[in-house]
Amino acid sequence: MVISMKSIPKLIRRFVGIMMLSTILLAILNITFFVIVFVRNTSAFSPWDMADNAAAALQSTDGGYSISDDVIAELKEEDAWAFLIDNDTRQVVWRTDNLPNHLPAQYTLSDIAQLTRGYIDGYPTFTGEAQNGLLVLGFPKDRFWKHTRASWDYNFIANLPRNTIIILAVNVVLIFLIYVAVDSKLLRSIRPITNGIQNLSDGSPVCLKEKGLFSELAERINKTSEILQMQTEQLRKKEAARANWIAGVSHDIRTPLSMIMGYAGQLENSKNLSETERKKAAVVVRHSSRMKDLINDLNLASKLEYDMQPLTIKQENAISIIRQVIVDFMNTNLDDKFPITWKTADTLSACYINADKDLLKRAIANLIQNSINHNENGCVIYVSVDDDNNTCKICIEDNGIGASDEQIDRLNNTPHYMICDTNTAEQRHGLGLLIVKQIIKGHQGEILIDHSEYGGFKVILIIPK
Repeated sequence: MVISMKSIPKLIRRFVGIMMLSTILLAILNITFFVIVFVRNTSAFSPWDMADNAAAALQSTDGGYSISDDVIAELKEEDAWAFLIDNDTRQVVWRTDNLPNHLPAQYTLSDIAQLTRGYIDGYPTFTGEAQNGLLVLGFPKDRFWKHTRASWDYNFIANLPRNTIIILAVNVVLIFLIYVAVDSKLLRSIRPITNGIQNLSDGSPVCLKEKGLFSELAERINKTSEILQMQTEQLRKKEAARANWIAGVSHDIRTPLSMIMGYAGQLENSKNLSETERKKAAVVVRHSSRMKDLINDLNLASKLEYDMQPLTIKQENAISIIRQVIVDFMNTNLDDKFPITWKTADTLSACYINADKDLLKRAIANLIQNSINHNENGCVIYVSVDDDNNTCKICIEDNGIGASDEQIDRLNNTPHYMICDTNTAEQRHGLGLLIVKQIIKGHQGEILIDHSEYGGFKVILIIPK
C-alpha cells in the first residue's frame, strides 16, 4: 500500500492547491474586469458638474440672459440642451437653440421635482442653481441612465464591507465543497489503480474492476498482470528444472567419481607400477579431486541462488574464523610458494559479526584458493581484518599476476560465473567467486574486487555486525 498511502494525500493536496489557486486567480480576474469596465464607462465628465458650470456662466442682462461661447460649445459637443425656469413665474425665460420644441414652457413644482430627480419626456435631466431661477440641462435619451428611487438602509451600507467578506468566504467554501464532491469520485477511481500498480511491482496478481473513468487503464493493468504471472510461472518452472538437473547430475556423478578416485589412489600407491605410471595415476587423482570440488561448488551455488541452503546465523568472531581457515591451509602441506601473511593489527583481537560460520569459512577458503590457483609461479597471500564501526572488513589479496581493469570491471558487475581469460581454456575466477558473492549476499554484506596495493588481486568482504 505504499503508493496508495503516499500518492492519494499528495493528489488531494494537489487538487486543493489547484482549487485554491483557481479561486484566487478567478477573484483577481473578476475584480480586474469590473475595475476595467468601471473605468472605461466612468469618465471624468459629470453632467451635474456641467449643469452647475452652465448655471454659473448664465448671466442676467438688460436684454435677458447671456451665456459664454465656451459653455455653448461644450453643450453642443455633448449634444446637450438647456433652459432656465424662473423662480417666480416657473416659466422658461431662457433656452438654447437645440431645445426640443415639444417640451413645455411652464412647469409646476411637481414637474420641477420630477425633472430634478429623473427625466423630462424621457430625456435625462440635471439641474443647477442659477440667478433668479433653476437651470435645467438635458441630454439625449440614450446618454445616461438615472436611478430615480435610490434609497438604502443605513445599516446595510455601514455593514457592507463585513457582508462582502462573509459572502466571499461562503463562495469559497461552496466552491471547495463542489470541487471535493466532483473530485471524490476521481479519487475513488484512482485508489484501486494505484493499489493495482503496487501489486504489479510486488509480483502479486491483480484483478481490477473494468468500469468507471479508468476502465481502459484497469483493463490494461489486468492484462499486464496476467502476462507477468504467466512469465513468472514459466520462469519458476525453468529454474526449478535447472536446479533439479544440477542436483541430479551432481548426485549421479559422485558415485563413479568416487570409484575413479579410489582406484586411481590405489594405483598411485602401488609398488608394482613404475614411477611414470604412478605419476599418471597421481594426475588422475588430482584432477578427479578438482572435479569433485567443482561439482560441490556447482551444487552449493545452485542452492544459494535458489535459497535452498539455509543459513545458521550466530554471533561469531570473524578473526577466529579466518585464523582457523589459515591454519587449515597450512596443515594441508601448502606449497612454500604460497606463504600467507597475517596483516591484521595486533590490537584487534575480536570482531564480532552475525554469520554462518561454515559458509564464511568456505568464502575465505575460496578466496585463498583462488590466489593459489591463478598464480602458478607462486605469490604472497595477505589476509587482514578491520573493525569499521558497524561493519567488519575482511581483505584477501596477493602480489601475483592480478587482473586487468576490464576483468576487474566484469567481475564486479557480471552476475554470471562463466568468466574466462582469453588466453586459457580453463575457467578463471569462476564458481569460487560466485559462491563468495552469494554467501556475502546471504549475510546482507557487500563484496568489492580491485587491484591489490601489492600488484596482484584483491577482494574485500564487508559484513554488517
